[in-house]
Amino acid sequence: MNDVTPLLTAVDRLADRLRALPQSRLGRGVAAEGLALARELSVRAQRIEEPGSGSRIMPDAGMFAVADQVAVAGHDLAHALERAPEGGGRGGAGGAGEALDSAVALVEATAGRCGL
Repeated sequence: MNDVTPLLTAVDRLADRLRALPQSRLGRGVAAEGLALARELSVRAQRIEEPGSGSRIMPDAGMFAVADQVAVAGHDLAHALERAPEGGGRGGAGGAGEALDSAVALVEATAGRCGL
């Protein structure tokens, strides 16, 4: 099993920061960035868990739900990566380790763009 702690830490940190933001800040693009991240994490998890099937897109549940959407999608991806084979396979070109690093970088980049 792969150690997904870095992804869980990054996702939980970002979700907590999103929960603490005022509506005015969420409305200035931060919620949209969070939703885009949640959708991407969700699609990545689906590719690992159900290869070859079409991806379902996470709906827009509103700006006040985006933190929870990021947390759920990130934890789903972590769960999928935890059980993915390390060398090659469905986790990405370089396996689960590379997919994990890529996901952590994506979460951190989103946090940076949002000033979080």
